[in-house]
This record gives sequence, structure tokens and C-alpha cells, in this order.
Amino acid sequence: MIRSYLPAIVFVGLGAILGLTFAVLNSVLGPKPRRRWEMQDDPYECGLPSDVKKNFRFGISFYLIAMLFILFDIEAIFLVPVAIQLDAFGTFALTETIVFVVLLIIAFVYVWRRGALEWK
Repeated sequence: MIRSYLPAIVFVGLGAILGLTFAVLNSVLGPKPRRRWEMQDDPYECGLPSDVKKNFRFGISFYLIAMLFILFDIEAIFLVPVAIQLDAFGTFALTETIVFVVLLIIAFVYVWRRGALEWK
């Protein structure tokens, strides 16, 4: 039984040895760290320094837009299998897909009219 796992064990062992070798070579041959600046420990995001405080709270509209994005994204993913195998599913699947898309459009218009997509 161990014979069947032997290639995987050898592969993991070689990967660990190679990783440790590179880590040791990096610490021996790599540049020595100079003094750290206070600026190096600050968060850095999207090319601009972050001015966000630790107690900063996002508004509810941020989370609402994120949830709507995930919701519509997942609903669009449900359309992919039907689009790929539409011939196999037949006209019933086409009718159901059209109803699904119409309901998506109605939900999108509702959310849009309610002002959920407007950034405040």
C-alpha cells in the first residue's frame, strides 16, 4: 500500500528540500536588510498610500452593491450550462431561461429605481 503513495511522498519531499534550499540561499546570498523605515510598514493599496483609519466603517451602500454584484454574477453563471447545452435541453429550457432573464431584468430595474446602485 505504501508503494502506491511513494511517488507522492518523494514529490512532496523534493518540493520541501527545494523550497528550503532556495530559502537558505536567499538568506545567504541575498541582500542584507537595511534599516526599516516607518513608511514600509504602512498599508499600500492600488498605488496610493492608504489614509483609512482603523476604526473607519464602510457605508451600507458599499455592502449592498457588493452583494448585488455577487447575486447577479452567480445568476449569470447559472445561464452558462443552459447556453452550452441548449440543444440537449430543448424549448422548455429556452422558455425557462427567458423567464429567468426577464425576472433578472425586473429585479435589476427594481434595485436601480430604489437607488441601491447610487454611490452616496
